[in-house]
Amino acid sequence: MPELRKDPITGRWVIIATERAKRPSDFVRERVEIHGSGFCPFCNGNETKTPPEIIAYRSDGSSRNAPGWSLRVVPNKFPALGIEGGLNRQGEGLFDKMNGLGAHEVIIETPDHQKTLAMLSQRQIEDVLWAYRDRILDLKKDHRFKYIMIFKNHGEAAGASLEHTHSQLIALPVVPKRVREEVDGSREYFNFKERCIFCDIIKQESESGVRVIADSPEFIAVAPFAPRFPFEIWIIPRTHLSAFEDSQKHEFEQLASMLKDMLTRLDKVLDFPAYNYIIHTSPIPETPNEHYHWHLEIMPKLTKVAGFEWGTGFHINPTPPEESAKFLRAAVLEPAT
Repeated sequence: MPELRKDPITGRWVIIATERAKRPSDFVRERVEIHGSGFCPFCNGNETKTPPEIIAYRSDGSSRNAPGWSLRVVPNKFPALGIEGGLNRQGEGLFDKMNGLGAHEVIIETPDHQKTLAMLSQRQIEDVLWAYRDRILDLKKDHRFKYIMIFKNHGEAAGASLEHTHSQLIALPVVPKRVREEVDGSREYFNFKERCIFCDIIKQESESGVRVIADSPEFIAVAPFAPRFPFEIWIIPRTHLSAFEDSQKHEFEQLASMLKDMLTRLDKVLDFPAYNYIIHTSPIPETPNEHYHWHLEIMPKLTKVAGFEWGTGFHINPTPPEESAKFLRAAVLEPAT
């Protein structure tokens, strides 16, 4: 019989198939392949085809907006929100509105069009994490922004419009509802038990082991108890930290290793799936704090969200997290580079 499982942080319910659960080979999908044909504005030598760079990592002293970079951050050419102006909050009867104020940036993770993030070296992935941190710290100085979301769409099915590996940043003048639910749920738990719920999850999952995929001195990767999607993964720092950007060098080193490991396992087990990942961190005005714990969520695109999900807020997951963790743990990987 299927199970209803409740997310202990947000209170969201999901339906988990416990019988006839789908194995990795049961999912019908297109594998993500890098073709490299046609023009790509993110490739080395095409720097003038993007907006002027905000930052770039260069080891050879090369000029701005020119070849020679290893990572580059540029404004999104078609931004979801605009950086100029004020909020101009207004009421329209019982409705509220404001200007579409924000920042929308693209982190181009490598000049090599043929590489995915999983194929990059651990050091290159660490540079991506440092770029996230650099941009968050800079944008936090703008008091118009209340939240900065880092996310990655990998593959067309996950919403990527260009195949050249990249991630994105959007700074918002409000805290997103999904984040607010997590933060408020965490605060409620802390007020009741005087403990961080994520720290308690780490302790319980480490003791049971059934949903643990991998761990290290600084991080643990788990299949969450009530995942919305099959093979969903959470990477959580073992040390309580409310804001991603407050992580230290040794933590970024281990996070880069863990992220590469998880993406490589997904490629191995699911045959190069499309996926999204997001970094959930504390809202800017609420850091640091004792109740919330930043983490990274990876969600392969194996199922479709349809009428039932939109109508109820429930997700139907055909693979129990205990099974997905088992498959991912068992993946035999090539030595890391």
